[in-house]
Amino acid sequence: MAAATRVLGMDLANPVVVGSGLLTDQERNIRRLLRSGAGAVVTKTIHPNPPTGLDERIVRLPTGMINSTTYSKRSVDHWVGILNDLARDRLPVIASLHADSPSELATLAAQVETTGCRALELGISCLNEQDGLDDVPERVHAYTAATRAATRLPFSVKLASGEGVQDRAFAAARAGADAVTISDTLPAAAVHAETGDLRLGGVFGYSGPGIKPLVLASLWKLRRAGFPLPLLGSGGVESGRDVHDYLRVGAVAAQVYTALHTDMSPTLVRIVAETTGSHRTGHAPERVAEADRSRQVRS
Repeated sequence: MAAATRVLGMDLANPVVVGSGLLTDQERNIRRLLRSGAGAVVTKTIHPNPPTGLDERIVRLPTGMINSTTYSKRSVDHWVGILNDLARDRLPVIASLHADSPSELATLAAQVETTGCRALELGISCLNEQDGLDDVPERVHAYTAATRAATRLPFSVKLASGEGVQDRAFAAARAGADAVTISDTLPAAAVHAETGDLRLGGVFGYSGPGIKPLVLASLWKLRRAGFPLPLLGSGGVESGRDVHDYLRVGAVAAQVYTALHTDMSPTLVRIVAETTGSHRTGHAPERVAEADRSRQVRS
């Protein structure tokens, strides 16, 4: 059974990492997820200028969900305070970051490094953002290289599976990334049965069990191609078996997110137990609880 692993310079109690999303937009939830056994938690993506006016919604499907969300609406200063508190308690939290340009992302990464946060994930492939729809290796290289020049922190670049993902992954490696996470959400649409219109008003990001076979194939092909960096699998994890499938094709850890929208903590506890073969929770839950009691946790 899978147990401790090393991810982005952190020794994790298990390879189950909670991915970035609405559920990780609050310090309270991040701590709750760690108490429930997560090996690590990725914050919702922090952006210095998050888009405004977008109606952020979720459509649940029988096999996953489509969401029109983008980045955290909380300010960078707010997140700096949260990350300071989490780092002070030595909790395994990965800050997800993006910005409007490589130079702005570099500035943000340097700012986050001052909090004591130990690892980053570059959320540069969000397809709900206009420039995420047509990602190319040159763009990935530019964002990755700028971040590498600005921080010593280990970071992963999160990419969407699909055409050209190998070229994009190798571009991230050449530019100095420490790992690559596959996959971000994939383009999808759902039709309103009565009106015939697209629900959510367009094409947005799909996540859930439907993308798992695609991500497994991407990881397997990258390993066959001699990809030199650690890989994190993300997509469709609903059980310990799913986590093990990702580990078997060469991932060092697997991210779970969509499944947690149903019974968040009990679902995570179950997945971790199935992964590790133990009913013990993951990252020092007693220490997390003690830290929670000693601090005013931010919502």
